[in-house]
Amino acid sequence: MRRNRKVKILATLGPASSDEAMIRRLFEAGADVFRINMSHADHALMRVLVGRIRDVERQVGRPIGILADLQGPKLRVGKFANGAETLAPGQTFTLDDDPAPGTAARVQLPHPEILQSVQPGHRLLIDDGKLHLRAVETDGRRIVCTVVSGTRISDRKGVSLPDTDLPVGALTEKDRRDLEAVLGEGVDWVALSFIQRPEDLAEARKIARGRASLLSKIEKPQAVTRLDEIIELSDALMVARGDLGVEMPLEAVPGIQKRITRAARKAGKPVVVATQMLESMISAPVPTRAEVSDVSIAVFEGADAVMLSAESAAGQYPVEAVATMDSIAVQVEKDPLYPGIINAQRSEPEATGADAISAAARQIGETLKLSAIVTYTGSGATGLRAARERPQLPIIALSPVVETARRLSLVWGLHCVVTEDATDLDDMVARACRIAHTEGFGREGDRVIISAGVPLRTPGSTNMLRIAYIGAEEQDG
Repeated sequence: MRRNRKVKILATLGPASSDEAMIRRLFEAGADVFRINMSHADHALMRVLVGRIRDVERQVGRPIGILADLQGPKLRVGKFANGAETLAPGQTFTLDDDPAPGTAARVQLPHPEILQSVQPGHRLLIDDGKLHLRAVETDGRRIVCTVVSGTRISDRKGVSLPDTDLPVGALTEKDRRDLEAVLGEGVDWVALSFIQRPEDLAEARKIARGRASLLSKIEKPQAVTRLDEIIELSDALMVARGDLGVEMPLEAVPGIQKRITRAARKAGKPVVVATQMLESMISAPVPTRAEVSDVSIAVFEGADAVMLSAESAAGQYPVEAVATMDSIAVQVEKDPLYPGIINAQRSEPEATGADAISAAARQIGETLKLSAIVTYTGSGATGLRAARERPQLPIIALSPVVETARRLSLVWGLHCVVTEDATDLDDMVARACRIAHTEGFGREGDRVIISAGVPLRTPGSTNMLRIAYIGAEEQDG
């Protein structure tokens, strides 16, 4: 099954989309990668979902990626004697380590790391920012605050700290258990929540030991300030606009989205734009015009993937949401302005042979109007380099490693095919032409350009370009 677009669609599974028949319908509607949210899935459900996705993968004969999204630290206030309290702007309200039920004057904050880290002047945002507090006095055991805006606080509401750098890692004990479980099931990507600093990736990478690629969710101001360092240590990024919009001014989020997308593209790392992309389709069969524009902006910007959350996980129209996102992306990529916008944002190739080969493949393919670029990739690096160029031509990524093909299903423009390893150079060319024909990328007599590493099976050795005719492999152009 060939997609008619290059941006990928990441669909979250949930109560509305957990059975195998629905997962297949979502794939056929356009989903390329499925997300399992470990905030809501226990290990048993996760294993069932992975098994169902793999069953669908066998049925459709296409590699399908699986992303497990770890919950990350959840910071919440304690409980109130009355369940909730009404506050007034300007009043004093205290967060402390006293486990007694909360009142209109105070409540427990069962996180000593927050009590010890917040400084006077720091903001504390409760319940996704609906209540805004500002610290005026701290002593390590309590934070005396002034209510800036908002009037209500209730049991176990979440706390966001846009000004505070917490001395804790991104992995909780639950995350460590979840990480071991999802790695044991062979998921392809693991998303890490609430990354603050590049060091937050170290523990997860040590546990993963290469068994899955790591995606850093950028949802805190601290991560934005150290973006380049985090990109360097990540395998992919996600613009997690939900929490980012709580901890930073809403009007700053679009600019940050563009900054993250362009920085990831420059580094050749996949980037996903997420949160509320088609939010109204949770309960409506069609999106708003603003949502269509929102998705279009991410596609025009050259994001690798756009993500559906509750729309596909718990909404009333999961298949329609995926199909709508697919149709928006297809239409944007047909727009006459699209190639110019994508080309204007292209970065210069790095000073390596592999980058030079990928840049040359794009330029030759577009100049000669070839049918496709075919890359052989064992580790995935060659496929990533080809996608970084954002060519107008389709890219067929051939790999003998099914795990590589699944991982690359998240990457812009890559049509991944699992194939046996080539025995020699002639077999490689013949195989590339045959697959380009059978997958619908060209007819007999059309030409493709092939990039690979010679000698074969040498990781990181992309050093060869070859133009070949489909159906007449012996006639090299």
